[in-house]
Amino acid sequence: MTFWLRPAFALRVYSRFQRLVGFDRSMALASAALTALIPLALLCGGLAARLGAKDIAERVVERYGLTGDGAEAVRRLLPESSDWTTLGLFGVAFLLISVLSLARAAQRLFEQGWDLPPLSVRNTVNGLRWILLLAAYVALSGLAHAMFSRRELGAALVEAPLTLAFLLWSGRVLSAHRIPGRDLMPFAVVCAVALTGYSVAMTAYLPRLFDSYANRYGAVGAVFAMLSALFGAMLTVVASTAIGNEVRVEITRIGRGERPPDNEVRRQWAAVLQTARSRWRTTRGKAGRTHHDGKS
Repeated sequence: MTFWLRPAFALRVYSRFQRLVGFDRSMALASAALTALIPLALLCGGLAARLGAKDIAERVVERYGLTGDGAEAVRRLLPESSDWTTLGLFGVAFLLISVLSLARAAQRLFEQGWDLPPLSVRNTVNGLRWILLLAAYVALSGLAHAMFSRRELGAALVEAPLTLAFLLWSGRVLSAHRIPGRDLMPFAVVCAVALTGYSVAMTAYLPRLFDSYANRYGAVGAVFAMLSALFGAMLTVVASTAIGNEVRVEITRIGRGERPPDNEVRRQWAAVLQTARSRWRTTRGKAGRTHHDGKS
């Protein structure tokens, strides 16, 4: 842990995150996901309702244990969706464009994260394949949560390998197979673990988030709550991209025999600790003088 968390490695991760424009990219991904997932959820909910399954709003309410204003806001945002199975031409076009927009946003993340030249619309066919992959992943994840009901940790452990496989295939498909699987594996492992932890945490926190926004803004509060949750998930993905890439670079260097000597790692930590102690002594000295002057 001292090796992987050494200051030089952390600074490289931070620098890569900055090059990805991490916070802006996370918000762009969250916005694209919200625009795509609400109409897609309504459409899938309508299809499920035709088959006798629960409405999409009730699924969300039960999935996160929402009550009160939060549950009411979700029901207003996602009404009974059986009519969505008969989409018009404009509805189909909007749904396709919004989901493709999400695919292109994810594609740009992989291209910039692995320093690839952009393909833009030339990768549309792979974008459509990724949409099918995303739909399969969402369906399997929903099945896992339905099987485990309230046992969130068990569902998360089942979902983790699904997430790992989804991330690996996403990188391969959206990069047009320009990123080898071995280069994607560190990112996929880091991201799958981080998203699993985030999913468990949000199960406990999301009901309060929905209630808080619903009390302030009504039904629109559900949109703000979803956007906040999606932003956190996308920030996790972008940060994992930076960490996974630097882990990949480090493993490659270790494989070539370029691992830094232990005394270098110790020197880095010794310098950090010395700087921290110096700043603490300075701060404590200033606080002592201020307290003494105040008494005088």
